[in-house]
Amino acid sequence: MIRTVKRILKIGLKIVAWLLAVLVIAAFVCLDTVDHRPYFREPYYNATKSRLDAQIQTNRLATGDLVAGFGSARLTPTWNAAQDDPEKGQFRSIPLAGYGNRHGKPAQGVHDDVYIKTIALKVGDRVAVMVGADALIIPPEIAARAAGRLESECGLKREQLYLGATHTHSSLGGWGEGLVAEAFAGGFQPGVRIWFSDCIVAAVKSALADIKPAGYGHGRFNSPELIRNRLVGSLGNVDPEFDYAVVRQEGGRVAVLGVFGAHSTVLPSGLMEFSGDYPGFWQRTVEQSTGGMAMFLAGGVGSHSPVSGGNGFEGAEKMGKALGQSVLDRLAATPMTNRVTLGMIGLDVTLPSLNVRLSDGLRLRPWLAGKLIHASGVTFMQVLRLNDSVWISTPCDFSGELALGIKDFVGSKGASAAVTSFNGDYVGYVVPSRYYHMDGYEPRLMSFFGPKVPDYFDELARSMALKLITN
Repeated sequence: MIRTVKRILKIGLKIVAWLLAVLVIAAFVCLDTVDHRPYFREPYYNATKSRLDAQIQTNRLATGDLVAGFGSARLTPTWNAAQDDPEKGQFRSIPLAGYGNRHGKPAQGVHDDVYIKTIALKVGDRVAVMVGADALIIPPEIAARAAGRLESECGLKREQLYLGATHTHSSLGGWGEGLVAEAFAGGFQPGVRIWFSDCIVAAVKSALADIKPAGYGHGRFNSPELIRNRLVGSLGNVDPEFDYAVVRQEGGRVAVLGVFGAHSTVLPSGLMEFSGDYPGFWQRTVEQSTGGMAMFLAGGVGSHSPVSGGNGFEGAEKMGKALGQSVLDRLAATPMTNRVTLGMIGLDVTLPSLNVRLSDGLRLRPWLAGKLIHASGVTFMQVLRLNDSVWISTPCDFSGELALGIKDFVGSKGASAAVTSFNGDYVGYVVPSRYYHMDGYEPRLMSFFGPKVPDYFDELARSMALKLITN
């Protein structure tokens, strides 16, 4: 009996030892510590800086008379179709993107249509097109497909396309593959990528076909009552500035571009209708008054929530109309000029390895994190100059607090800056490094590439802006 017990214990200990060995090996293979190495000493930084130096050496500005055109395409799809026909925007069903607790449920209706809006700008032989989508983001596969078509069919390079989105959480989903993308945008439907990218191409072509002599002006105002810091409240800063630009064609037709940092989350997840949220109401308010086109781009929305003063569509309308009226009150007094300096820098940015964390100091090894998050390792940043204003695009939920610092820096150089998010790629949230050790959605779950990316992106944005405004 004793021998039997000893034998069982011996076997049990071997099993425990074997399991522990397996766990140790699995931990070694699957886990690593968070990468806190200084970004400016790393190969990915050196590779990006080399590309930036080359871009700056070959970049040039054009100064002369502005010509501009406006375009749009309705992005709202048709659902309940007998079969999917992506080229016509017809789908049997389609989810809304934005909230994970919708669990991929299909949209149930349309409260207000969503669109792609475009403004084409040309000075001499330099051309840039600003593109705004009433969407959560412009996913990288869609941006790449649209950019490829526009290069082959219109001769536009990627750096000539300034992409952005309103970040409404009530627009079409189904565009992403992988656990994270499908959690927020619903099950993957390849046809959505065709429809979305084709709408971008159609809107850009429409703007290019509408080119006419035009004038340009820009301004900003503060709306601190409509925005708050949702990450740390009053312990942090808020970017309250609403930046706007005006392009007016000869003959009077006008396009107004607006940028604000409050998340487009006035509408809750329980509403299952297509809508542009408060940016949609802002656009309609401006368009109804001017008879022209209005385009909204999400600013530095990282950590910034809206303060709408109401719930659901009532709150979205109240906030959108308030911001719209603030712009309208200033349009007549906004200085305009036909003489414009236009330039742009587009930069492929090499990223550090993925830092998907299990705890404050422990992450999944990049090969395993890549199974959850589809990331290429290279993203894109961009700066567009129009006279003494620069427009800086980022591939993320870029922090409003970081945007404030960039704006102050550019302002000290005698120019103004607007910072926008969702420029055709998505690398998660980029919030100040001092928040990295906090628990929570933004600094923990959605900070995909580690604690050094905020400072890295901040340096690149400042360097690119400085080179354009001092050129």
